[in-house]
Amino acid sequence: MIINDSVYGEFKVEGILEELINSKPVQRLKGIHQGGASYLVNEKWDVTRFEHSIGVMILIKKLGGSLEEQIAGLLHDISHTAFSHVIDFVLENKEEDYHEKIYKHVVEDSDIPWILHNSGYDYKEILFDDSKWTLLEQPATELCADRVDYTLRDMHQYGYISNKEVQFFLDNVFTKDGKMVLLSIEAAEWFTKIYYKEVIDFFMDPLNIYGYDSLAKILKCALNKQIIKLDDLLGTDQEVMEILNSSHDYEIKQLVNQLHRRKIVKEDQNDYDLHRKTKIRLIDPPVLHNDKLVKASLLSDKVKLMNEKASKKAAEGMFVKVISP
Repeated sequence: MIINDSVYGEFKVEGILEELINSKPVQRLKGIHQGGASYLVNEKWDVTRFEHSIGVMILIKKLGGSLEEQIAGLLHDISHTAFSHVIDFVLENKEEDYHEKIYKHVVEDSDIPWILHNSGYDYKEILFDDSKWTLLEQPATELCADRVDYTLRDMHQYGYISNKEVQFFLDNVFTKDGKMVLLSIEAAEWFTKIYYKEVIDFFMDPLNIYGYDSLAKILKCALNKQIIKLDDLLGTDQEVMEILNSSHDYEIKQLVNQLHRRKIVKEDQNDYDLHRKTKIRLIDPPVLHNDKLVKASLLSDKVKLMNEKASKKAAEGMFVKVISP
């Protein structure tokens, strides 16, 4: 299998990775939008969990990660429900980790264990202990393949960064003790800026906030009225939307009709219709400086200031005024 990835270029996949990519749990991710409700309000916001999962796998490979860690990277998001993190707003889950809570159940209810067993792997050893995969996952404020890929992928797809800029960043990444670190403060400043374009400017875009809030209300109402069940959310975005659209419930129909791509909204702290906070996400990349790893904020006032501004904005949340119905 040859993959032409928009961020990393051409990549050859074979063996167990190819088999896993073709499995039902991974293929389902083609129908799960990474931005949750974002594609419902802006047709350009259409990156999928499948693209991201492939990207994480490739990035781990590029960084010298083992085949087992590539497998873990490919499968790390298979438990995301329809509309990704929208379910966390439905369930008022502030940690935004519902997909992690159901991960074990989703894996064991799929053919993933059987596929891995047939190739001589223990699925529990690979999938149920993230701590061993230090390229794949790291706590904030560190770099990791998951965090780096969704940032590069979204910002590239939505036209904020070029392939040349992506390559500049990748040329400045290396691994030390199994973790991602940077060779230059310039790369750290660049990634910090791009990361906050993602988690502040994009995640907290007033239109994105409106989409999340509206879809969360729809799903919560539909769950309360038993129009959908939680298990239905283990389908695709389209499958859940079809259930909602076929409902004869008047309240559901009214709510769904209000969620569309012609909506006009703006930020307004004084006259607003909704206020939403998201999980605070900060970054402070480690940089090799005088043969030692140093947090970028200790080397760069720019990084320090960006972190302070991002922390303040995330704590304040977004105040959204709806202009058009």
